[in-house]
Amino acid sequence: MRVAMVSDVYFPRINGVSTAIRTYRESLRAQGVEVRLIAPDYGTECHEDWIARVPGRRVPFDPEDRLVRWGAMHRAVEEVVKSGCDLIHVQTPFAAHYAGTAAAKRYDVPVIATYHTLFEEYLAHYAKFVPASWLRGLARNFSRRQCNELDAVIVPSKAIWERLAEYYVATPMHILPTGVSIGEAAPDARASFRARHHIAPERPVALYVGRVAHEKNIDFLLDVADLMRESVPEMLLVIAGEGPALPHLQRSVVERGLQQSVSFIGYLDRQTELPACYAAADAFVFASRTETQGLVLLEAMACGLPVVALAEMGTADILGAQRGALVPDDNPYAFSLALTRLLRDSALHQRLSSEARDYAREWSSDALAARMAGLYRQILSAHLDRRVRDFKLSPL
Repeated sequence: MRVAMVSDVYFPRINGVSTAIRTYRESLRAQGVEVRLIAPDYGTECHEDWIARVPGRRVPFDPEDRLVRWGAMHRAVEEVVKSGCDLIHVQTPFAAHYAGTAAAKRYDVPVIATYHTLFEEYLAHYAKFVPASWLRGLARNFSRRQCNELDAVIVPSKAIWERLAEYYVATPMHILPTGVSIGEAAPDARASFRARHHIAPERPVALYVGRVAHEKNIDFLLDVADLMRESVPEMLLVIAGEGPALPHLQRSVVERGLQQSVSFIGYLDRQTELPACYAAADAFVFASRTETQGLVLLEAMACGLPVVALAEMGTADILGAQRGALVPDDNPYAFSLALTRLLRDSALHQRLSSEARDYAREWSSDALAARMAGLYRQILSAHLDRRVRDFKLSPL
């Protein structure tokens, strides 16, 4: 089976969508699914033969992203579909969506999409001058219209399924999270990573990994770090990632006098540095209230790193079992108490670490890729059945 994935983002742009595409592509091969990807060209030497890169230009005020050329994206998708494609899987709702649905209509192949981003929650952080009710209506209408153009919608969590149902999305929706796949750290990774980043061997480290964006609620984690100076004064909050909120957070650290308690270390290579970073930490902390899934929680758990996080939106599906994690109330004081308990109680830490590894295995990329391949075949079969029915009913 051949699937054309279409996306407005992919590596070297690092985010959850890029990670999901790579994870599924690697795992789907074992299920007999060949993936071709159409994605932006970032002007770097990272071309692979399974990816068709589309030229674009930088997005104003957001140098990480690219705005692909509309016509070029449509042509690239058509070329891949014409070369042999059973199904189109759209990953982002911008040029990729319109190129994917146009090609699906022209060549009569099914088209589905994964709903990665809850725009209703995100827009409020980036258009604060626009009334919230107007933004909410715009986001809901946009999502409903796009979803109803598809043969199926994949959502990564029950919370997103419920939200789209509130939008009156009529297209069949399937809950299918992205699996987790991350390399094992070397035996000496903890010590060597700490040495490279000048972290004392015994210093307690709380880690955040992800895009440094306003919607990730990292200010909340700074509040926690501030409170932790009373209970665990030696704790270091490490923030791994980059993004538009970084200058604001760096200024906030200085204003609060947290320079000795917070360290920004930038993006890390997923295959080498990231496993070592997880190994070097003692707790993973996460406070986002807008996640569609929260894949990074599972990545941390897969490395045996206990989690302290808010169970909001998509993360509730992962954290609901409270295995390998502590889930405090949504306030910095309760969060700091949970983190203090984890860092001070070695028996609790050991138990949650073991639970985390076992739990993450249940969300493995191989197991979830098998479900994705089965869904692809189910959608393709339904599409072919409709074509047969339409042919039988058409006048001769």
